[in-house]
Amino acid sequence: MRDVEIIQEPTELFKILKFENLVASGGEAKMVVADGLVKVNGEVDTRKRRKIVAGDVVEFGGEEMRIRLRPA
Repeated sequence: MRDVEIIQEPTELFKILKFENLVASGGEAKMVVADGLVKVNGEVDTRKRRKIVAGDVVEFGGEEMRIRLRPA
């Protein structure tokens, strides 16, 4: 599992996939979420705009990421 820092919370789920280069575009990120290929905290979540906060764990494509808030 790797840590991913976000600069503000909440952050939308599809943006994390895009900014971490797990998908080629925001559109592709929305598609993989809608197709049920992404888990948040161990459960499949199909909400593209799911609000992700520090402490959440996002899983996709064999990657597991723990979300942390970057200190100001």
